[in-house]
Amino acid sequence: MSKIYDLIVIGAGPAGLSAALYAGRSKLSTLVLEKSKTGGQIVITHEVANYPGSVREATGPSLIGRMVEQVKEFGAEIQADNIIDVDFTGDIKIVKGEKEEYCAKAVIIATGATPRKMGCPGEAEFTGKGVSYCATCDADFFEDFEVFVIGGGDTAVEEAMYLTKFARKVTIVHRRDELRAAKSIQEKAFKNEKLAFMWDSTVEELRGDGILETAVFRNLKTGELTEFHADEEDGTFGLFAFVGYVPHSDTFKGHIEMDDWGYIKTDDEMRTNVEGVFAAGDIRPKALRQVVTATADGAIAATLAEKYMEEKF
Repeated sequence: MSKIYDLIVIGAGPAGLSAALYAGRSKLSTLVLEKSKTGGQIVITHEVANYPGSVREATGPSLIGRMVEQVKEFGAEIQADNIIDVDFTGDIKIVKGEKEEYCAKAVIIATGATPRKMGCPGEAEFTGKGVSYCATCDADFFEDFEVFVIGGGDTAVEEAMYLTKFARKVTIVHRRDELRAAKSIQEKAFKNEKLAFMWDSTVEELRGDGILETAVFRNLKTGELTEFHADEEDGTFGLFAFVGYVPHSDTFKGHIEMDDWGYIKTDDEMRTNVEGVFAAGDIRPKALRQVVTATADGAIAATLAEKYMEEKF
């Protein structure tokens, strides 16, 4: 049998690294498994201004770099492997990668979720250069600029109202002729003087020279294309997409309880329905997807995993 670790953490974003840091500091033999590079969603964030205690001009990569240093300082291992299957039925949990098979007394799943993409030309090119998926992260970059919000659900409308605190005008672009958000949220939105609405529309294309300068919208009923060009003085504008998230949970289907959207269910202490298996970060149903909530989840999961092992083994 392979070496039996105390803890295996699947995923090396802020939640997974936080879990590994706490586990390593508690002298648990800990292995972090990550498909490719460490960091998760935060590594594409150019500036992290709302993480408590972060240094001035902190970036996503610099913050993750420090987390990785801390994890290694406390003795946890980090290994690259793509997890293709798991067996959580026994007291010793088995995690199967493309390279090796790993065993542990407890497992923390921290594989995260990614924003659902709009799927239009230019989206990838201008991500972080006008296109964003997080109002809390990036709103202040667009102070007194024009902003578009794509989506019509609760999150999209709430984030659009939040963005009105910064932008001079916010336009909600929705593919239907009415919002899907709760009526109470809609009422507040329609009363907001800085909010405008573009109905029955989607983003057709995004263009610019190194930064977002033009958005092309298509009316789904008429087929008409409308171009929006950034104000000359501004040079750019913001486009925030809130069309849902995609949890990275396919590997665990059939092994653990999930909700209808594929998020792994946990209690407040990060326990799943399988004894000895915990979940942390964006892979869980959450009201706020931020580095600070992910790291909190990871710390809780590691602490409760340690307690579980003390009682079980």
